[in-house]
Amino acid sequence: MTTDTEFRKRSVQCLSPAGLHRMAYLEWGDPRNPNVVVCVHGLTRSARDFDALARTLCNQFRVVCPDVVGRGDSDCLADPMHYVLPQYLADMVTLVARLDVARVHWVGTSMGGLIGMFLAAQKAAPVARLVLNDAGPVVTRISLERIATYVGVAPTLRSIEEAEVMVRAISQPFGAHTDAEWRLLTENYVRENADGSYRLHYDPRLGEPFRAHLPEKDLEFWEIYDAIRCPTLVIRGAESDLLTRATCEQMTTRGPKAARVEIPGVGHAPTLMHDDQIDIVRDFLAAGD
Repeated sequence: MTTDTEFRKRSVQCLSPAGLHRMAYLEWGDPRNPNVVVCVHGLTRSARDFDALARTLCNQFRVVCPDVVGRGDSDCLADPMHYVLPQYLADMVTLVARLDVARVHWVGTSMGGLIGMFLAAQKAAPVARLVLNDAGPVVTRISLERIATYVGVAPTLRSIEEAEVMVRAISQPFGAHTDAEWRLLTENYVRENADGSYRLHYDPRLGEPFRAHLPEKDLEFWEIYDAIRCPTLVIRGAESDLLTRATCEQMTTRGPKAARVEIPGVGHAPTLMHDDQIDIVRDFLAAGD
C-alpha cells in the first residue's frame, strides 16, 4: 500500500439548525487505506496542530484532521450559539460517513477529546480505539475560567512576532518548545490580512456560547465516559488544570478502564509534536491492528 507524506485538502458539507456549512479537513496517507485515524484539535486550535503526528502515522494509517466548524479553513456558523458539543458531534458523524469506513481510531485534544468521548459512548459507535489527550469526564471550573479570559478575544496583531508573543502567553501550559515550534504553533493560530497584520484563525464569536454556558462548578460527564467500551488511552499533562490527577486515576478504574500516561513539565495540553508523545499515541493505535 502506498503512502503519502503530504496532506490533501478536502471538505464535507454538514448541517446546523441555521443551515448548511462546510467543514474542511486534511487527509494524510493512502486514501484507499481502510485503517483511519481521526485527529481533532482543542477549542481554539486547528487541524495543522497534528502535522507532526500525522506525518508519522500516515505510513500505517489514513489520517484525517478536521478543522472543527468556525476554525481554520472551515466555514463559520450563522448562529454562534451553535458552537457547542452537539453540533460538533453531528459534524463528526457526517465526516465519518464521508470516509466510508466502518471503524476509526480517534485522537482528541481537549475539546477534540470530549467530542471523541461522546461519539465513543453512542450505541454502535464507530470508534475502535480512543486517545483522550488531556481530556476526560471532568472539566474543572478553574480551567474554564482561564480559557474564558482569552477565547474570542480578537486583537489586531501588527506582525507575526506580536502574534507569537500572544500565543506563547496563552499557551504557556503547553510546556517547553523550541523557537521554531512556537513559531509554527503561532502560524497555525493566525491568518494574515491584506495589510500585513494578523487575525485569529477562528471565529471570535466562539467566546459567546463559551461564556454563556460557563458553569458554576466542574463539568462532569461520568455517565458518558462509563458508556465507552473501546480501548482507551488518557494522556495527561502532569501540571494540567483541566484534567486532575484524581480524575485521571478514576478513569483507569471505571468505564473503559483507560490506560494512563502522564507527561512531565506540561500542563493543558500536550501538543503531540514531540517524538516521545508521538510514540505514545502510535504505539497505542498500532496495538489495535
